[in-house]
Amino acid sequence: MNYIIPVMPLVIGFLLDAMIGDPYRMPHPIRLIGRLISSLEKFVRLHFRNLTSGGAFLALIVLTLSAGIPFGILFLCYHLNIWLGTGVECILCFYMLAARSLYNESMKVYKAQDTETARKAVSMIVGRDTESLDRDGIIRAAVETVAENTSDGVTAPVIYMALGGAVGGFFYKAANTMDSMIGYRNEKYEKLGKFAARLDDVLNFLPSRITALAMIISSYLLGFDGKNAWRIWRRDRRKHASPNSAQTESVCAGALGIRLAGDAYYFGELHKKPFIGNDVRPIENEDIRRANRLMYVSSVIILIISASLRTLILGGVLYAA
Repeated sequence: MNYIIPVMPLVIGFLLDAMIGDPYRMPHPIRLIGRLISSLEKFVRLHFRNLTSGGAFLALIVLTLSAGIPFGILFLCYHLNIWLGTGVECILCFYMLAARSLYNESMKVYKAQDTETARKAVSMIVGRDTESLDRDGIIRAAVETVAENTSDGVTAPVIYMALGGAVGGFFYKAANTMDSMIGYRNEKYEKLGKFAARLDDVLNFLPSRITALAMIISSYLLGFDGKNAWRIWRRDRRKHASPNSAQTESVCAGALGIRLAGDAYYFGELHKKPFIGNDVRPIENEDIRRANRLMYVSSVIILIISASLRTLILGGVLYAA
């Protein structure tokens, strides 16, 4: 039993997310972290002349509270009863994962009966402007989001929870949420979000590359073009302003034989971006479903590896104790 307890929250949290996804009608820790970030942004803009320093202050407060509060809750629960602590940590781990939500939201684009409905659905899961996207552009945006967030929303949290339990997951998701809210390279956020953007780059450096390799393996398992996934990853994995985002996008593009990325508008401003992959064939609606299959199989591979390592390391420590 000593070998099982350390890995239970990670595995059960993953299974809960796969089965039911985020409970939209209940308070969600990530939404609370988002509100904290918004409140601190207003405070920093009012009280800091140097927004770069203010952004670092914001990040420090967000990370301390986001990791410190669950640490305190778990410390108390485990002190009272190991099974109480394990149960609470299972729920906290569940909240850190977004595979089911990513699937559900992207499949709304897949199931949309007309372009306008699909455009509205994709606008809920991408940061770019969607008003001018045609049907192919909408599908491409959905596929890119699934590919990129396979790491950000699923496998990276799994890896950090394997390293640090639910507290590690909260720390990672706080950093990732800051990056998604204030980590933009534009006039408004260039200075304020600099620290958050750099921290997110560091935290995602290894997970994004591990996930890319898992996606290449998944490509073979699913009958996609694994050889091309490897080739395009090697060629295009650096074709993004972020050092991490193109890692999984390039694998997905190669596995499916499609072309992703390219120029996009953000907040009304055109951003010139290179293409990722080759247009071996035109993109099609079914590619959204294929990208989700890649996401799930890759996530299970990472879960098995992470859970095994956590079991061997922490299980051995508990057994020795």
